[in-house]
Amino acid sequence: MATYKKRGFKPKNKAEEQQQSVDNSTTAEVFSTLDESASRSEQWVYRNQNYILGVIGVIAIGVLGYLAYNQFVQAPREATAANEMYYPQQYFDQALSGTENDSLYLLALNGAEGKYGFLDIIDEYSGTKAANLAHYSAGMAYLNMQKYQEAIDYLEDFSSDDAILGALAKGGIGDAFMQLDQPEEALSYYEKAFKHNENQYTTPKFLHKAGITALELGEQSKAAEYFERIKEEYPNSAEAGSIDVFLGMAKSGN
Repeated sequence: MATYKKRGFKPKNKAEEQQQSVDNSTTAEVFSTLDESASRSEQWVYRNQNYILGVIGVIAIGVLGYLAYNQFVQAPREATAANEMYYPQQYFDQALSGTENDSLYLLALNGAEGKYGFLDIIDEYSGTKAANLAHYSAGMAYLNMQKYQEAIDYLEDFSSDDAILGALAKGGIGDAFMQLDQPEEALSYYEKAFKHNENQYTTPKFLHKAGITALELGEQSKAAEYFERIKEEYPNSAEAGSIDVFLGMAKSGN
């Protein structure tokens, strides 16, 4: 077992003198090895310093470039795209509650008088939040114009975690598939719509549509399940008003 030797320790006999010689030799070897390792590391750094500096430089340029792009390119682009949305959105809102809807939807989609429509914003400002929202508005415009495949195409390109818009987009795709006489696909999207976010507006709305579609497909048990959820979980919703009728149809197999 090694013993601690105080500074200035002097061996008392031959054995201790030999042990001290061994300890000194071992310590010298350790420091020599450390010196050699440090020297090799320094030599490696010296030989590869251009490569190391190059890598550091590339990383620094990448980070600075990303920050500069966001500040000087993407941020102004986002702002411009958002401003461009004002013109077509006015026509879209008017079409939802006015007359001559198709002509208003066309103005919203294609623009006029030198102003961009939703389709222009999608093309010119791809990757911005405004372009993403334009996909939703364009899809809904086509849905209301009874151009169902176009509605599906644009709504599928819309992405949002928003509780309402995300569900409405999926439900809109379901509506389009129903009009195209593809109820299986419609049911799939209605289910995605009510699962997107549970709330008092979109959840009972699309549970109801999913239940009716399931009835059409002969899936009575699934339809009954969805109607039951409306009755139990959303008794104050508009869909709950006639839910007993639909629930009776599902349970009777009619």
